[in-house]
Amino acid sequence: MLWTVLLALLVLLLLQTQLCVCLRVLRVAGYSSPSSSPSRNATQQRLPGVIIIGVRKGGTRALLEMLNLHPDVEVAKAEVHYFNVEEHYRRGLAWYRAQMPFTLPGQVTVEKTPGYFASPEVPQRVWEMNPAVRLLLIVRDPAERLVSDYTQVLHNRVTRHKPYQSLEELLLRHGHIDPAYKALQRSLYHQHLDRWLDVFPREQVHVVDGEALIRDPFPELRRAERFLDLPPRITPSNFYFNTTKGFYCLLSAGGHDKCLDESKGRPHAPLSSRAFRKLCRYFKEPNRLFFEMVGRSFSWC
Repeated sequence: MLWTVLLALLVLLLLQTQLCVCLRVLRVAGYSSPSSSPSRNATQQRLPGVIIIGVRKGGTRALLEMLNLHPDVEVAKAEVHYFNVEEHYRRGLAWYRAQMPFTLPGQVTVEKTPGYFASPEVPQRVWEMNPAVRLLLIVRDPAERLVSDYTQVLHNRVTRHKPYQSLEELLLRHGHIDPAYKALQRSLYHQHLDRWLDVFPREQVHVVDGEALIRDPFPELRRAERFLDLPPRITPSNFYFNTTKGFYCLLSAGGHDKCLDESKGRPHAPLSSRAFRKLCRYFKEPNRLFFEMVGRSFSWC
């Protein structure tokens, strides 16, 4: 009888020991579960540290997609129009942050809305969000940009079966350039940049050559990496020339390729050579002023 009692006590002690071991294992597993992982909790939506502010039809989408090749960059996929659309701006920074991608500490969030550049109220609003934000401005020949701007508007109106005027009818009044034409005003880079430089120091604005980005993307991307204090991760092997489309496409580190959509490289709407020469003469002085502001010149008409 005594041996039976002793054996039962021994079995109970063994079961108690095993139960304690199991509880410790469960506690350790709980601490290492995905829901409580420190790296997972660090991933969050952050306000952008970099904004591509313009110019419209200057190559902003191409620049965004190319920067997204960098492992330390995450981009907002859609144009947010937070600072230049009152309905959006009234929603506040919490709404703006919710439009951003999830990032890890050390990664850079990039947003692009080309409408920001020419909107008078935007520079001060951006500064109030973050006075240290870095600004990317991609530019191209203002005359070519104007024609491309009209071409996009024309395509949209034709698609929606809406009436439209020819570019020459909009651009010329009594044989002279009409300064009230909105697409023309968007190409007066010096006027818009002047407003930004009233708020931000010049060293926070990096100018990208849009034509050079299309001809040979890598050098412009390397300059952008340096401006953003990013380690050099984008290489010439990230780009290949698509002979069918006539421009460079992107190749990620994982081997996935991406070309810009069909709206990029769309043939321009017609404009007589006479009208185009007038346009180039009109932009001569505005271009000179812009070159002085940015400390470099471009091969524009």
